[in-house]
Formats: sequence, C-alpha cells, structure tokens
Amino acid sequence: MTQLKLPTGMEISGDIKPGYENILTFEALSLVAKLSRAFEGRRQELLAARAERVKRLDAGERPDFLKETESIRTGDWKIAPIPEALKCRRVEITGPVERKMVINAFNSGADSYMTDFEDSNSPVWDNQISGQINLYDAIRRTISLESNGKSYKLNDKIATLVVRPRGWHLDEKHVTLDGKRISGGIFDFALFLFHNAKEQLARGAGPYFYLPKMESHLEARLWNDIFVMAQNEIGLPQGTIKATVLIETITAAFEMEEILYELREHSAGLNAGRWDYIFSCIKKFKNDKDFCLADRAKVTMTSPFMRAYALLLLKTCHKRGAPAIGGMSALIPIKNDPEKNAIAMQGIINDKRRDATDGYDGGWVAHPGLVEASMKEFVAVLGDKPNQFEKQRPDVDVKAADLLNFQPETPITEAGLRYNINVGIHYLGAWLAGNGCVPIHNLMEDAATAEISRAQVWQWIRSAKGNLEDGRKVTADMVRAMIPEELAKVKQVAGDGPTYDRAAKIFEEMSTSETFAEFLTLPLYEEI
Repeated sequence: MTQLKLPTGMEISGDIKPGYENILTFEALSLVAKLSRAFEGRRQELLAARAERVKRLDAGERPDFLKETESIRTGDWKIAPIPEALKCRRVEITGPVERKMVINAFNSGADSYMTDFEDSNSPVWDNQISGQINLYDAIRRTISLESNGKSYKLNDKIATLVVRPRGWHLDEKHVTLDGKRISGGIFDFALFLFHNAKEQLARGAGPYFYLPKMESHLEARLWNDIFVMAQNEIGLPQGTIKATVLIETITAAFEMEEILYELREHSAGLNAGRWDYIFSCIKKFKNDKDFCLADRAKVTMTSPFMRAYALLLLKTCHKRGAPAIGGMSALIPIKNDPEKNAIAMQGIINDKRRDATDGYDGGWVAHPGLVEASMKEFVAVLGDKPNQFEKQRPDVDVKAADLLNFQPETPITEAGLRYNINVGIHYLGAWLAGNGCVPIHNLMEDAATAEISRAQVWQWIRSAKGNLEDGRKVTADMVRAMIPEELAKVKQVAGDGPTYDRAAKIFEEMSTSETFAEFLTLPLYEEI
C-alpha cells in the first residue's frame, strides 16, 4: 500500500489505492488540516446551536424572521457580480461523482452540472476519493471510460461544473486530526479547491460550489470565512470562489436574505431544494400532535407552504442581484412504458414551465434525458437572455404564517404508507451497498426523498391526525407488520442482497423508536 506523507496530527484509516496519492498530497492535506483546525470549533458550536433550537421547536416555538437582522432585510445592497461562466444556468443537471455519470452529465447539454459528494452519493471512502480523481481528470479533459463495449469521453462543449461538498453535520470518519474526525464538507471542499481552482480559472470558469443543509446565516458566515482563508492560502483573489446555497431547511427559509448577505462577495444565488425542505418541515415539527402532511405524492410545489417558500426565494434573489434556481423534480424517463413516460415528461415540463413563468433563472434535472425538454421551457420564457433578474415580483408578500401553512393534511392512504416503507427499505439497502442515487418506482430517489419517507412514517404514528383515509390510526404495530411485506417486494425488484434485510431492520428502528434520528445518514455512515 502507498505510504502517504501526512501533516502532523493527521491519520487516515481508509485504503490508499493506486492514484489516491495524487489527491491526498501533503500540500492538499495541509490545507484540509489548516482549515479544520481554524474552524472545527465553530462547526461544533453551530451544530450545538441546532440542537438547542430543536429543543425550543419541540417545546412549541415557531420560527420567524429575525428582529436582530431586520436592517439587512431592509438595507440596499447587492451580491458581487456573477462571473460569466455562471450567468446562464437555465438547466442544471445533478448526480453523484461516479465516473460514467460525470462524463454523461458534462455532455448532457445542461448549462451547469452539480456534481455531488452529498445526498446522491453514498460517502464510502472509495466514492469520495475516486470522485475527486474523476473531477480532476474531467477538468483537464483527460477523463474517459470503457464500459460494456462502449467508450465515454467528453464532448467539445460541456456544462459548467459546480461541486456540492457534504453538509455541516457529516464527518469524514476515515480522516482524524488531533484524534478527532474532521468535517466531511471541509475535506471535500479543500481537496477539490486545492487541486482544481487555478486550472478551472485558466480554462475560463472557476471554483464554484453548492452548499447544502444550512439552517442559519451564521452557518453561511462560517463557509464565507472558510472561503476567505482558503483563497489566501492558495493565492486566489478574494471573491474567486462562488457558492450557491440550497435553501432546504425551514429555518433557513426565514434567513434567506441574511444568508445571501453573509456570502455576498462569494454568492452565486439560492436554490429551492424542495425535497430536503419538506423533510425539514416534518422534522422540525415532529412532536406537534397537530402537525400532519398528506401522502408524500400529494405534497407538491403548489402546496401552500411550498408555494410561499418558492416565491419568497425568487423575490429575495432578484432583489439582491442573485440567481434563483428551481429545485429538482424526481421524475425520470421511463424507457419501457411509453404511456407512463409521456405522463412523466409532462410532469417535468409543467414543473419547469411553472418555475420559468414565476421568474426563476433555471432549474434542476436528475437525468440527461430531461435536459432538452426542460431547456425548452426556460428558453420559451427567457429567449436568449441568461436570466430574469429584472423580474422583481413586487406582488409577492410572504409572511411567516404563509411559510408555516402546512397543507395538505389529507389523504393519508395505506398505499402511501406502504410506498414510504418500500422506498425507505429500497433506498437504505442501496446506500449501504455504496449507491446513493437510485431509481425506484420511476422516480430518482436520493437521501432527501428517502428522508421524507422515513420521517413521515415516524410522524404519522405520533400525530393526532395520522389516520388512514379509512379511519385506522397509523401505529408502530401497523408499520412493523407491513415492513416484511414491503421487504419482499423490494427484493423482487432489487434482488436478494444482504443489505436489504439490514435496511428493513434500520427502517423499522428509525420509524418506530421513541427518539427521532436527526439524519438517517448519520447512523448509516457508521455501518459502511
């Protein structure tokens, strides 16, 4: 095994396979160590602040716009100018850092490609490091792949790369510094930045990032301070790094302007991360007996609280000269059923048409086969303009009550309950086997959609309104009885892999236990 030279106090327990030494260089790891030592204390303080806020919400507190930052919301300011490579983002494709996916996404015809070390990626050590290798090769246009008799290589015209590191709550357990695990997000960010920022700038783009799972403007401030130090360390002008923040927690929705403000020199706008947002709403009000959301399929972007959130994000971004990017429909092409495929494609078209007409500057897709149809909807509204910043939406006036108007509450169906159980087991099983992005029932599932399924089951058991439409109360015993039946269905589709039995057990524990696990990926990560 290759021996690495490591910074003082750092240990790596992951296997060092051939090629890994080109990413895990002493200089790159020194940047990881420096950023970790400088900012780990603040990361832990912010995670502790999250936990304190959970206690207050569990006790009945409701989020509201912050009084202490009112001057930011009423002030006259704009984010720094957007670089040329990020001005046109009508369609962004997203997917994990697996080699074939990387090539196909770059070649997809999308304006941008968000490559994902987070929700659509299972963070096994090999995925994290081989993902860095794949991006290193792609940026230098040396990436290629021979698979099943096919050759994959990059086209002349490729999408602009944006990288999503892991969220603040996730550690990298294979790397310790001074005896403690380091932040997964800092690890992903620092390795990528060190190796690629200058190469990207030389090729007419730059180091661009998507920041997930933030819950407050103070968490955005932490990222901003990391950017400032990292740019100094590797000799980049301040403001070179640009970051788009996913607004995917209910608490962050009340701090959108403040988040843009904290990152204003480094901001590339906001994205409406819808699936994690729905999960966050369930999670934050999980102990409220009167809180209840209907079947997952019934909670859409036209639901009152989702509509309010989407319009507020749009208005906030354009007021501050920032891109507003729509979230991802989970629909994907259905190759073997033309009728179902037509319905799925119409769903995508409707989703992107609504975003474009509202004023969004772009939106996400999860599959190359959706790029063309989505692009048509944005081009129909934007023409040859790169964005719609001039669409200021003075008609939108979102109040706290609008963001907290959780409808629809019904119906909850047995089919909907079984669907959640089935998706939960299937996704957890795939994740444990190293795959974080899984087509299930003709939808692309990642950690965010699986979180909704898991959280809904837990919450329905506890909600006073958690009744099936035939009147039966959803109970832990009902869920336990359905789990083996749904496990059998999963195995018929996915095969009898050993991870599915374990996934069923984990799903049962997580959906019926007294305490609610903050993220399903935290206990799962200890198993891989």
